[in-house]
Amino acid sequence: MGGVFKAYDVRGVYPTEIDENLSYAIGYHFREILDADDMARGGQVVVSHDMRDSSPRLAASLCDGLRTAGLGVIHIGLATTPMNYFATGFLAASAGIQVTASHNPAKYNGLKFSRRDAIPVSSETGIGVLEALVRERTVPSAAPQAPIEHRDIRAAYREHVLSFLRHREPRLRVAVDVANGMATLYRELLEELNIDLVPLFFGLDGNFPNHEANPLKPENLRDLQQAVREHGCAFGAAFDGDADRAILVDGDAEIVGADLVTALLAGPILERYPGTPIVYDIRSSWATREAILAAGGTPVRERVGHSFMKATMRRIGSPFGGELAGHFYYRANYFADSSLITVIEVLNELRRRGRTLAELLRPFRRYVGTGEINFHVEDKAAMIARLAETFADGEIDYVDGITVQYPDWWFNVRPSNTEPLLRLVMEARAVDQLAVHKERLLSMLGSPEGEH
Repeated sequence: MGGVFKAYDVRGVYPTEIDENLSYAIGYHFREILDADDMARGGQVVVSHDMRDSSPRLAASLCDGLRTAGLGVIHIGLATTPMNYFATGFLAASAGIQVTASHNPAKYNGLKFSRRDAIPVSSETGIGVLEALVRERTVPSAAPQAPIEHRDIRAAYREHVLSFLRHREPRLRVAVDVANGMATLYRELLEELNIDLVPLFFGLDGNFPNHEANPLKPENLRDLQQAVREHGCAFGAAFDGDADRAILVDGDAEIVGADLVTALLAGPILERYPGTPIVYDIRSSWATREAILAAGGTPVRERVGHSFMKATMRRIGSPFGGELAGHFYYRANYFADSSLITVIEVLNELRRRGRTLAELLRPFRRYVGTGEINFHVEDKAAMIARLAETFADGEIDYVDGITVQYPDWWFNVRPSNTEPLLRLVMEARAVDQLAVHKERLLSMLGSPEGEH
């Protein structure tokens, strides 16, 4: 299978690693990972797909597999991943599957899975079982029997998303780069937010002719930064390929860390839900935790990954959570991620406070960090043990990999789920402190990936 069964989805090169036969087999075996509570919803699966050339074909074979196994299909057609999550919850379906390779280049495709109410399926909660079933069992060639229904959920999704808009004035200019990805579908919704939209690369094109649909790479934000400068925008937002993530730049065209967006939004959300817990991932700045505490909330650190974040939010009833990768989760959105709701919440806060995004973020930009740096390490466990021994005088925890904290700086090193990589994030109170401790860690971890 070429390692296409990942920690949170199925993803690979089309058609050499993932093709119609594989998507059919996954559809056919998918029923076996659904539990009694899922099936109590009626045994229907919401299916949708992105704009890649291969996506309609993979979606069709997936639907055939689902229906041959006795699962009904609600096909909502072209949709963002957040629209699939919404439809799964809103239509009270048993599950949802989105055909997409997210931010990956054009040659890739894949599938993202969720259960009832958009509960995510990960390697530990079903993808691993699916892999074993696909590898070990054959599938019948019988004709599909279960029904398929085509639904248009755009009006319902529009109403849902606009319910988060609480402040419509003043009118602001906002640049939005969708990288020819699925957020193209959001154009009309964006224009309903009372903004002067500066659109970049709208128009569905799975070949991504302008730049990669991955806003975590700074080079993919250059066009957005230029547009913000040229048009005097209040801020800019860049969406990834399936539109479940957003990265912002402020009105000065400075890239905004997603952890600082979590810090910013924690305040107004805690005003609406006083004293509640807010979940953030272990890579987030100290400023995120401090902002949650200052707003009267309870900060809850969690492992990286949407399945962990969402599970914890459900368990403790958190109204909001955010990850450094640009995923933001909302209890009122089936605990699922939504890039568009995040843009709306930022608009709400700018309008409510009457200040620029740069001004609102300035108190949170009191630390300096490295961002995430990757290292090729074959024996990841041995390296983490060595780090624990070397930095034994720090405060250590193992929530995700190893985190070591000192009064003036901290670092986290965590293993990749799918590659022989360790990922480093560091933060310090001063630039010179960061440089010194980074050099020490590099002497142990080696050269960063891409600098060999």
